[in-house]
Amino acid sequence: MERHTYQTGLIGNCAFLAHINKDTNIDWLCWPRMDSSFIFGGLLDKKKGGSFSILPEADYSSHQYYLENTNVLCTEITTTEGSYRVTDFAPRFLQFERFFKPLMLIRKIEPLEGSPRIRVKCEPTCDYGASKLHPMRGSSHIEFTGCEENIRLTTNIAVSYLIDKEFFVLNDTRYLILTYGHPLEAPLASTAERFFRETVSYWRTWIKHSSIANYFQPYVIRSALALKIHQYEDTGAIIAASTTSLPEFPESGRNWDYRYCWMRDTYYIITALNHIGHFEEMERYFGYITDISFSGDFRYQPLYGITGQKTLSETILPHLDGYMGNKPVRVGNQAFEHIQNDIYGQVLISMLPLYTDHRFIFSERKDSDRWIELLLKKIEKTIDEKDAGIWEFRNMANVHCYTNLFQWAGCAAAEKMARTIGNESLLQRAIELKNRAAAHIESCYDPVRKVYTNAAGSQHLDASTLQLIMMNYLDPASERARDHLIALEKELKTPEGLFYRYRHSDDFGKPKTTFLVCAFWYVEALACVGRLEDAQREFSKLLQYSNHLLLFSEDVESDTGSQWGNFPQAYSHVGLMNAAYRIAMKLDTPIFL
Repeated sequence: MERHTYQTGLIGNCAFLAHINKDTNIDWLCWPRMDSSFIFGGLLDKKKGGSFSILPEADYSSHQYYLENTNVLCTEITTTEGSYRVTDFAPRFLQFERFFKPLMLIRKIEPLEGSPRIRVKCEPTCDYGASKLHPMRGSSHIEFTGCEENIRLTTNIAVSYLIDKEFFVLNDTRYLILTYGHPLEAPLASTAERFFRETVSYWRTWIKHSSIANYFQPYVIRSALALKIHQYEDTGAIIAASTTSLPEFPESGRNWDYRYCWMRDTYYIITALNHIGHFEEMERYFGYITDISFSGDFRYQPLYGITGQKTLSETILPHLDGYMGNKPVRVGNQAFEHIQNDIYGQVLISMLPLYTDHRFIFSERKDSDRWIELLLKKIEKTIDEKDAGIWEFRNMANVHCYTNLFQWAGCAAAEKMARTIGNESLLQRAIELKNRAAAHIESCYDPVRKVYTNAAGSQHLDASTLQLIMMNYLDPASERARDHLIALEKELKTPEGLFYRYRHSDDFGKPKTTFLVCAFWYVEALACVGRLEDAQREFSKLLQYSNHLLLFSEDVESDTGSQWGNFPQAYSHVGLMNAAYRIAMKLDTPIFL
């Protein structure tokens, strides 16, 4: 079977994200928010999804790449008539003491050689492809009406060529600026060029200010840039992925909407960004999570909308064909109703640097006692419950080892916070709850197989229990940690070095693809227990599972190495960054500050 990879690159500015195909088409763009209806959704339906392509009349080859250390994407098209480059970016830079991140996508088309004839098709849609927009001709723009707000395409290409979809000779640099809700009220070419320079400068400065070890640096840099634009900066929420309904495996029915903020995923993302010296994302997320924490409910949901909305009802859109014909297409995610009790601990760990890192002025946080007490109360009320676990089983509840691990780790974080702020009562409460969580974890231990199972009373193994080693619940130097790791790799690792989440049946049968972040967890665990050569070998093997732009999917089919699942998946990039960081620390690799 031929290897399947996603043929798109991702651009964004912390207000929106867009996928650009190697064929120049914008395959995915949701406006005005990351969880809104798509404007371009060819990823899920070639006919109803609309299109925005810049293609030649003749046959062509394509080469796509990022400008180094940026989220600016270039696609070079070569034909017998000549060649040209399309540069796509979402403007982002500091202006008037705040970040300028408009709902604006800029496309620059430059002739490189010869006289290629090209055609620009711009056909936005809305209501997930159910509504077609009406193009209205202007003197140097097209206004598309029919959505909540008008969409405008401003250009120095003849409007008639665009309206009539005519080919024309590209003999000079052309610009296309697409805006939502507001027209471009500035010169076209000079504005596009200034925004380009400022955006390139912003991203390169952001990377320069990152502390990244010299260990597979290009992969870590690309992952960091991808993670950064998954934060919806307006509120601080961080989404799991920019897409919905890309199947975990063809015809699996496992097609989910990931355009929401999972507290668990956010913990991992913030950890990865903290490792490279970026804390502003954590501070923004702190505001988002504080609003949710003080909303009055004792229980956290596993996920929320990007502005904190709680109800994310799952609906199916039957009119869309789905990715490569894979239905259903889902909007919303029923997991918002689940009980997943690991998240309280993850919120506490996410915020720990705000109380232990002296670069933050934690004495100025006036609500610290109240906030820590609130989280400990949530753990106390849920510590003995069965839940759906990290993998969000829809019809099964257990006392999951992973859940209690993060309750244990969250209480350990609260213990450190309580010491920092000098609250003896919270300190004792955290210690007592930490011990209760540890007792639940030990109830999952199988002394015969020398392994922690996925849940109390269960025989099944689960890759999430690798975290027992990384979180230092198990001393990485101990025999128990080494035995646990050996048992997991025997059952869950593939010959290619990939890792299944688990091998037992769930609500949808047995999983057919591996979960990429689990393989990176495995690498981390290897490094932790001192199997450093194994960790380096397995890490380098995993890098082959990216697409042409070093972007990673959620799932990988072990036999072919095919990419599946939502893409790019924040979890996978987090896994890569944390594994590289762990190996670099063990190798004592220089970190560039």
